[in-house]
Amino acid sequence: MSAPQTTCDRADFPRCQVCGADAWTSVYVGPVRDGGFGANREAEVRRCRGCGVDRLAESVCLDLRDYETSAYRDRLAQSHQIDKHRKEHDELARFTFEALWPLSLRGAAVADVGCGGGVFLDHVKGVAADLVAIEPNTQFADYLKARGYRWYPTAAEAMADHGGRVDVAVSTQVIEHVEEPYAFLRDIFALLRPGGVAVVSTPNREDILMELLPEDFPSFFYRTQHRWSFSAASLRGCAERAGLVCREVRGIHRYGMSNVLHWLKDGRPRGRKRLPPIDATMDKLWQGWLESVGKADNLFLIAERPKEDQA
Repeated sequence: MSAPQTTCDRADFPRCQVCGADAWTSVYVGPVRDGGFGANREAEVRRCRGCGVDRLAESVCLDLRDYETSAYRDRLAQSHQIDKHRKEHDELARFTFEALWPLSLRGAAVADVGCGGGVFLDHVKGVAADLVAIEPNTQFADYLKARGYRWYPTAAEAMADHGGRVDVAVSTQVIEHVEEPYAFLRDIFALLRPGGVAVVSTPNREDILMELLPEDFPSFFYRTQHRWSFSAASLRGCAERAGLVCREVRGIHRYGMSNVLHWLKDGRPRGRKRLPPIDATMDKLWQGWLESVGKADNLFLIAERPKEDQA
């Protein structure tokens, strides 16, 4: 039997906001990333015994209010200047399209939940019929509205106008930040029409580097802006609890073979810096293998609201 939680434990690890369980197992204690590479602070990560999701101690998590201002992106050295923001995020949109294919967005009502400056919406403007931009950072609000997107700070506030009407909802690298992942997916469920599709991405806790560098990579993977870390099984379970029917949880790997070799050689990320003689063919083989065995760096949940659900 586990020891009773202390007051400190209870504050850092309350009942699981995915499944409601009240039992955690410690899986990591040490430095976690606090902003860019090399900026760390000490923290603990525990795994829910009910649903298997990992949770960072609340006392080291980024304040939720920081997402409403420049504080979050400033911490990561990301820009609020829209041209720079586009450059930083344009490439990420292609992975969402990869997960969406072959689903067509032509004439669809599309919501991007946690859309930032609306980079994904920019790519589908003129194809989709109705574009809903849900973003808590009010500094992007005027830009999003000027682009013709229907802006709301939260999904709950979008519900009156769009509840049960959205054909496709996407959310890229957001669920790991939120206070309550179950409620987050439940809001997406409520936005979707019956038969509507959700595509939700998040970092993969079973990234190959967690296995190859168990002493070094967790301090990079776990970070103060991510309350939650999902495996494929725990992400699927969260979606099903929220009422979504899971089509698949697939891995999509965003980096080539050179990145893992840099990690093994230097103990740090090098992004897309290529190591000769690694070429695009080698990258595709590497990425394909990782995706086939569940070790890609990102997970994409593809799920739908049941067609027979008229609630």
